Amino acid sequence: MQLENALFDYSPITERPPIRWPDGARVAFYIGLNVEHFLIDRPSTSIWPGTADLVPDALNYGWRDYGPRVGIWRIADILDRHRVRASVLLNSDVVHHNPQIIKAGLERDWAWLAHGQTNSILHAATDRDQERAVLARVVDTIADATGRRPRGWMGPGLTETFHTPGLLAELGLTYVLDWTNDDQPYPLNVPGMLSLPYTVELNDLGLFSKGTTGPEFVQIIKDQYEQLHADAEDGGRVMALALHPFVTGQAFRAKYLDQALAYLAAQPDIWLTTSDQIAEHYSRTVQQRT
Repeated sequence: MQLENALFDYSPITERPPIRWPDGARVAFYIGLNVEHFLIDRPSTSIWPGTADLVPDALNYGWRDYGPRVGIWRIADILDRHRVRASVLLNSDVVHHNPQIIKAGLERDWAWLAHGQTNSILHAATDRDQERAVLARVVDTIADATGRRPRGWMGPGLTETFHTPGLLAELGLTYVLDWTNDDQPYPLNVPGMLSLPYTVELNDLGLFSKGTTGPEFVQIIKDQYEQLHADAEDGGRVMALALHPFVTGQAFRAKYLDQALAYLAAQPDIWLTTSDQIAEHYSRTVQQRT
């Protein structure tokens, strides 16, 4: 029996009511900052697969661990310089292992999204009751640490089950980032839930692993903005930039993030914002009209 997609309907971008961002902006821009925890005895994101199945895997674990130890602080300084608030995709285990990051984010008023418990375990293959308990634990942990319940979700490795959006709605969340198929928010067929644009293309992990250079990274970001700005003639667009502290936080790459944000911050028709604010604005101004 063939299984059809019931989570969202086909909606060509040419047949939607126009989105108007605040102050006439054409492009809403946010940074999805992946702040993650990895288990030392499980394979995960690797720079060299040759040792990925070893326990411990010093090469790859150490590469990832550069993020919370060094890279995140370099990126935070750059975001501060350009007055950009991060939308933090937060593994809840970070709360216990790296509380200094939570403190730094609270001081900067970062937005906090639930990103599972750890990026060493994908969010899949569990029954509804077990999943509900896992999601509640993740959401409650983040809420207790940050003083606010997360509004958004992105699964580890962008993973969900068929039950995930509905269970998240029960927990009070309003949007997911896992379905990277659009340049605008759109409603899911789950009451109260949206899909927001995220990206596996404008994503440092994918770009730099393919050999993209720093200057090419800056040019790609400029190209993305220019095309979305042109497309926004008939309605606002969303531009997401996905960052990982163990990738862009490397010393030799940091200045290229600085250059890219300097370019974006200088654009007159951009809204430098968070994914939370995009979801709230869309819900209030577009969904209420339809």
